[in-house]
Amino acid sequence: MQREVTLRFLAEPGDVNFGGKVHGGAVMKWIDLAAYACAAGWSGKYCITAYAGGIRFVKPIHVGNLVEVSAKVIYTGRSSMHIAIDVQASEPTKLERRLTTHCIVIMVAVDEHGKPTDVPEWVPQTEEDIHLRESAVKLMEMRKQIGEEMEAHVKGFK
Repeated sequence: MQREVTLRFLAEPGDVNFGGKVHGGAVMKWIDLAAYACAAGWSGKYCITAYAGGIRFVKPIHVGNLVEVSAKVIYTGRSSMHIAIDVQASEPTKLERRLTTHCIVIMVAVDEHGKPTDVPEWVPQTEEDIHLRESAVKLMEMRKQIGEEMEAHVKGFK
């Protein structure tokens, strides 16, 4: 089982928004790719994105930057995996990486019929890992509360 993965991309001119920076949609695509690779590597199964949240765009990414998207399992449920994602960018010649984006993505392993299926449990070993797991649990509780609040908005559109 592989708990972590890092994907690397070069930011291309086609990734740029009207302001001359890499647009958020390109970054979100890279995040989803890294989350999938991490979840599939951990579970050994096909996985789907169930949630992507708390995406924080900290600094811009420029055309020509080397972009590293690091994904790490920080919590497992029965069929779900919470993946912490950090996106860093640098000039390819300098390699002085700076954090540009971070978030949490929840992936769910599914069987050949698209039904959720069990994943191996991840057990934290270090203090940092214990902290990451505790943070994931707190975020789950917060998402539940937000989901309940959002129901009122959804009902208004029916």
